[in-house]
Amino acid sequence: MTQNNAPRLLLAGTGSGCGKTTVTTAILRALQRRGVTLSAFKCGPDYIDPMFHTAVLGVPSRNLDLFFEDEVGIRSQLARHIRPDGFGVIEGVMGFYDGVSGTTDTASAAHLARATGTPAVLIVRPKGQSLSLAAQIHGFRTFAENTLAGVILNGVSAGMYSFYKQIAEKAGLPVLGFLPPVPEAEIPDRHLGLVTADELSDLREKIDRLADAAEEGIDLHALCALAQTAKPLTDTHMPLARATDFPVRIAVAKDRAFCFYYEDNFDVLRELGAELVPFSPLTDERLPENIDGLYLGGGYPELYEKQLSENEIMRDSIKTAILNGLPTVAECGGFLYLLQSLDGAAMAGVLPTSAHMTHRLQPFGYVTFTANSDNLLCEAGGQFPVHEFHYAQAVDNGTDFRAVKPNGRAWDCGFASDTLYAGFPHLYFRAKTEIAANFVRKCAERSGK
Repeated sequence: MTQNNAPRLLLAGTGSGCGKTTVTTAILRALQRRGVTLSAFKCGPDYIDPMFHTAVLGVPSRNLDLFFEDEVGIRSQLARHIRPDGFGVIEGVMGFYDGVSGTTDTASAAHLARATGTPAVLIVRPKGQSLSLAAQIHGFRTFAENTLAGVILNGVSAGMYSFYKQIAEKAGLPVLGFLPPVPEAEIPDRHLGLVTADELSDLREKIDRLADAAEEGIDLHALCALAQTAKPLTDTHMPLARATDFPVRIAVAKDRAFCFYYEDNFDVLRELGAELVPFSPLTDERLPENIDGLYLGGGYPELYEKQLSENEIMRDSIKTAILNGLPTVAECGGFLYLLQSLDGAAMAGVLPTSAHMTHRLQPFGYVTFTANSDNLLCEAGGQFPVHEFHYAQAVDNGTDFRAVKPNGRAWDCGFASDTLYAGFPHLYFRAKTEIAANFVRKCAERSGK
């Protein structure tokens, strides 16, 4: 066990749309320009926000999710991934207290901050408010046990800052600065959230403009001093036992269409003995050579339907490999790619159903999976937590798992065999490392044939 005393902060929000990612990105870049060694994290299961952290820092941002992992495990993650001489920045999720089922603060940003002893700063956008701003902040400060220690005002002009600061301070928390509107640095969004970092050719310029604004409006010295009050962390992580005596090669789809992955999932697979081989279903002609498994993550295949469909050689390569028993995990967007068609565009044709995009969220949120039969990931009756978030609707969602939400709502979904998992729900391997180990073992079994 090792102890880590590195400073850290959690940047929380009053709700979605208050500008958490914008402010977090601005602060990360401003601190980076001052030579601070940074590690970034995202509370909850979001894939897109960590891409912006990664774009700033050049190193992976990691998810911290108390639905998937217990408090000891989360503290270990932080201790392991913040350098002893570094500085950790955690971006919250939704509103500060918004947790599982929407009726508890379990797995919320507030829960994460309490569980890790991390001081939290509340990001508030005071649009259309005056004195009510103080009442809002006071409510967050007093609603439940928390580590709130400051406020940042977002979307406030320099001319109005002193007015809002005076009001906000009536709530009993120090105001640590403001981020003004920076129109030239706005990041567009779409149905699953912000556009991904890789889609913005001028992202570096946008981030630097935000950092300029943070340098002028936010008291970075005060933020750093606040971060020093974070409680020490202990890393109790024990490396996983290898699931194979020899390395296995797992092809991982990584391009603009398939970009939703938990960095920790890659860590788990590597610990278990896998070598990860990236490839692009968009631009490559065939799967990489000499692979023993396939991992198709989520993303935006719906935005690249035509290009994916036109890459017929790749579609045929993947279909042939899977039908010939290549162990495969396909989540959400990866699942859609294995269908007969998506919005009428031909996909890989592995599974006997099709899908189309809708204009509203389908079943989403945290789910507990129970296997209805033996499969690649587990035996019948095996359980593990997953997360679902999508706008696509399949004609047939599969029936190989029983999905149950924390509120009791349940349905069958997912396609599985002894060599395949394919479904809308995303997997988090650290939550149940045995499912990843079973995947790697099956890859090793194939490799040894």
